[in-house]
Amino acid sequence: MADQRDYYEVLGVSKNADEAELKKAYRRLAMKYHPDRNEGDDSAETKFKEAKEAHDVLSDAQKRAAYDQFGHAGVSNSAGGGPGGGAAGAGFGDIFDSVFGDIFGGGGSRGGSRVHRGADLRYNLELSLEDAVAGTTVKIRVPKMVECKTCKGSGAKKGSAPVTCPTCAGHGQVRMQQGFFSVQQACPQCRGQGKIISDPCGPCHGQGRVRDSKTISVKVPEGVDNGDRIRLSGEGEAGENNGPAGDLYVHISVKEHPIFVRDSTDLYCDVPISFSTVALGGELEVPTLDGKVKLKIPAETQSGKLFRLRSKGVRSVRNSTKGDLLCRVIVETPVKLNSEQKALLKQFEESMQSSGKKHSPQASSWLDGVKKFFDSMTG
Repeated sequence: MADQRDYYEVLGVSKNADEAELKKAYRRLAMKYHPDRNEGDDSAETKFKEAKEAHDVLSDAQKRAAYDQFGHAGVSNSAGGGPGGGAAGAGFGDIFDSVFGDIFGGGGSRGGSRVHRGADLRYNLELSLEDAVAGTTVKIRVPKMVECKTCKGSGAKKGSAPVTCPTCAGHGQVRMQQGFFSVQQACPQCRGQGKIISDPCGPCHGQGRVRDSKTISVKVPEGVDNGDRIRLSGEGEAGENNGPAGDLYVHISVKEHPIFVRDSTDLYCDVPISFSTVALGGELEVPTLDGKVKLKIPAETQSGKLFRLRSKGVRSVRNSTKGDLLCRVIVETPVKLNSEQKALLKQFEESMQSSGKKHSPQASSWLDGVKKFFDSMTG
C-alpha cells in the first residue's frame, strides 16, 4: 500500500473538506479522466480509478474515519484493492447515477423519490408518394402510458400525498452493518423510491400513470423518403414519479407508385411509344407530379432512350435542391393486327431489306460481331 497516493491529495481537497467539496472535486476528475473520453490512454484510466477509489472512501463517514486514523491500511478491504480494484468496472452511467443524480433528479443514495424518464415510442407511418413529395399533416392515434389525471402523476389518492418512507427516512437506501463493514442497498419498504403511498389512487393503482391513447398531429415535411423519421419531443410515454416524458419517433415508409419510381430526389417513369413515333419523331404528353407536360421525341429515337425533365422530381428534405424526372421511352410492339396491317408491315420489311444495312446499323453491327465470334472459335 506504500505506493498509493493520499486520497485527499488525489482529489485535490483539504483534510477538513465537506461532502459538497468532495463531490465537486470528484465530478471534475471523473469527467476529465473517464476511459470513455480517453480511449487508449492508460494514464487517464489509472487516474480515473484512483479518483473513484478516493471518493468512495472519503464520502463514507465510517470509511473516512478509519482512513484518517489508520491510512490505507484502515480501508484496504473496502476501497476496491487499490487503483486497479472495484472502480475498474464503473461505467459512465454509474458516474451519473451516483454522483450527478441529485442534479438530474435521480435517486442515488441521497434520498427523494426516484424520477424516471418515460420510454420512447415508435410509430410507423405509411404515405403515398404524392404526400411524401409535397409534404402533409397527418393525425395519428398513439397508445401509450400517460399521466393519471386524477392524481396528476403522484400515485396518491386525491386529497392525500406520498409520505416519507419511515424505514429509510426518504433516502431510498438503507445501510446494513456487519462488524466494521457496511453494505448499502435499496430500501425494501419503498423499493428505493424514498416515499410510500399509503392511500393509492384508484384509477392508476398508485402508479401515477394509466394506459391510454392520444391523437397527435404530425407535420410531415416536403420531400421525406423511406427510412426517414420525425421526432416529436415529449410525445412518448409519461415518466414515473412525474418524470419527463419520452419522445415519439415517426418512421416513414412510402407506398409503391403505379407510374413513378423514386431514387433519392429523382423520379423515373417508363413511357410506351409506337414504332412510327420513334421512327418519324413526334410529341408525347407525359405525366409529372405537377401535371402533364409535352415531351418532344426526335426522329429515329431508339427504345430505352432516357429524356430528362429538369426540376420535375422531388425537393430534398434537407435543402432546397430539386431532382429531375427521367422518362424512358419503350417501343411497344403492335398486337392483334388485321390482314391489311400485316400486309403493310410485310411490304415495309421488304422495302427495308432491299435498301441494305443502312436502316438498321445496330443490328448490322451486332451480326458482324456474332460472325467474328464464331469465326474465332472455328479458326
